[in-house]
Order: sequence, then C-alpha cells, then structure tokens
Amino acid sequence: MPYRLFFRLLACLPLSLLHLLGAAAGWLVYVASSSYRRLLRQNMALALGEEAAADPALRSSAIAAAGKMVLELPRIWLNPLEKAVSQIVEVHGWEHVEAAWQQKKGIVFLTPHLGCFEITAQYYATHAPITVLYRPPKQTWIRPMIETGRARTQLHLATADLSGVRALWKALKRGEAVGLLPDQAPRKGEGLWLPFFGKPAYTMTLAARLTEANATVILAWGERLPGGKGYHFHLRPPLEPITGTLEERACAINREIEALVRGCPGQYLWGYNRYKHPAGAEPPPASSIREELH
Repeated sequence: MPYRLFFRLLACLPLSLLHLLGAAAGWLVYVASSSYRRLLRQNMALALGEEAAADPALRSSAIAAAGKMVLELPRIWLNPLEKAVSQIVEVHGWEHVEAAWQQKKGIVFLTPHLGCFEITAQYYATHAPITVLYRPPKQTWIRPMIETGRARTQLHLATADLSGVRALWKALKRGEAVGLLPDQAPRKGEGLWLPFFGKPAYTMTLAARLTEANATVILAWGERLPGGKGYHFHLRPPLEPITGTLEERACAINREIEALVRGCPGQYLWGYNRYKHPAGAEPPPASSIREELH
C-alpha cells in the first residue's frame, strides 16, 4: 500500500527533518481547517485564559507541536526499539522508578497529551514489562501499524474495554508497570464532570481507580528538544498525595496534569477535544459544586 511506503520513508528520516516537516504540516492543517483552528484557540482560552490564547508565540508553538507529534510517530513505531528510544538523550527522575522496583511495587504511569507521549512507554519497556491502555483508532487502515509499533517485547497493549482494564489490574498485581493517558476523554459512563483548569471536563475515573492499588504513581512525559535534538524524559511523583474518594483522586490527577502543562504549554495537544461532551453522557453541572475540590 502507498501509505505504508510513505510511513517507511518517514521512519528513515532524521528527527530534525521530521520535526521541521511536522511544524509545516501543523500550520497547514491550522490554516486549512476552521474547525480545528477554532477548537485549538478555544481550548487554550478555556485552560489558560484569553490573554495566553492570544499570545502568538505560544499559539505558534502549539500549532507546530501538533504536527511534530504526527510526523515523529513512524520513526518511533517502525524502527527497532533500541533505535527508537535512543532519541531520548536526557532522563530526569528515573530514581523514582528504581525506588518502586526496590519496594517491589507496581507503577502507574500517568502520561498526558504533552510532548512525545508515545516514546515514554517504549523507553520503559527496554528495562521492564509495561502494559499500556490502548484505544484502537477509528481509521482501520492505520491500526496494524500502530499495534505493531506499540507492541514490543515487554510492551503489552490493553484495549480500552473490560478485558483491558483487567489486564491493567493483573499487571499491577504482578508488580509490573501500567500506563495510560489520564486526560483522554472517556466514553459515557466512564467519567465524571470535574474541573480541568477550572472548567468542567468529562474526566476518566479509571486512572483514579488504579491509584487505589498498592502501587507507585509517577507522572511522565517526553519533552521535545529544540532543533529535533531528541527528547528529555521527565518523571516525577505527584506534587500532592492522590488519596480520598474516587472523585477526589480524579480531581487531584487533573491538578497534576495542569501543573505539567503549565510547565510547557507550547507542547500540549490543545487540538484534542478535552472539553467535549461525550454522546449520551449527562451534561456538565450547571453550578460547579465540584470545583470546591479544586
């Protein structure tokens, strides 16, 4: 198929060129799609305020970052694992992983849509097994490439259904690591309307449930370095204990994501429809009583 040949070609290109082409592609989509342009601006304004959303430098970074995210994927998925993770040139916070290993505890990696979130689990898989929550794409033609690229020797995929959730729990019980995107908009019945940057967002409860296990919680993300020089893998524990009721835990996770995004807002995926109303889900509360938890 032509698209497979195209992706193979992209996988052979240097990261610096892919990020250059990706930035151009990001701008092309932004200019061509009024709906995408409106969504990106709206999400930035809801989360960061109108003044930040109007900042041309920040908006430009976000537009370019979205394109870089797409074009860097073939290089990560279609190359041998060692070559893919060699693009991580700096790691900060790995001692938290080693501490969990010493305690023989499982790890819950919470990795938001920030920077290169695809490469984080790949890097961990070079050291130990990890099971990652995976929602198959609607475009069936790209599914084989994604599943092949993500499923490595020690990287296991868990589909976003009941069997996948069971796989995550089983991995934690074995003292292994699991990973998921805690800011992914859930389906009807899988979330709660909770504050995200002070605005109601339908928030998954699965991440909060996993923190109830006797496991170490680590926030992780891959920062893109300028000039396509690679990635800086950041890992840190939560800034505050993730405890309490399910709702309180989910609120705490949202606050952790907010802190990460504020540290590097230009690399967050603002074009992702984080504030959408899932089909069939109850509407957000008219008066945001839950904001008191924030």
